[in-house]
Amino acid sequence: MSEKIKFQKEIPIKTSIGILYDMLTTPSGLSDWFCDDVNIDSEIYTFFWEGSQEKAELIRQSKNEFIRFKWVEDEDPTTYFELRIKIDGITKDVALEVTDFADSEEEAEEDTLVWESQINDLKRVIGA
Repeated sequence: MSEKIKFQKEIPIKTSIGILYDMLTTPSGLSDWFCDDVNIDSEIYTFFWEGSQEKAELIRQSKNEFIRFKWVEDEDPTTYFELRIKIDGITKDVALEVTDFADSEEEAEEDTLVWESQINDLKRVIGA
């Protein structure tokens, strides 16, 4: 198994920390921008997109800071995807930092564009 490439993308979002955290962690919030629907069974989140589904295990979360998932089908124990709320110490501006992993540089570039598109959906939903 080749080593996966970690990539991060930080995007400013004009909203409150509480609203953003709810959009990242609740089924109703996630289904507004990340996927079509979400079911939660204990620590397993099942995400639905246009007839397909993916399961992810909730690894860690900290209220109003971040949520981290591990795709159940991914056999690499070191990979995850994380949605982290960042606050600028001086301006108090809010940003969302996404951390994810890809199999290649090309896939990382493609996945970055997908994340940007999804975060644009998030910004549209919350009016940011």
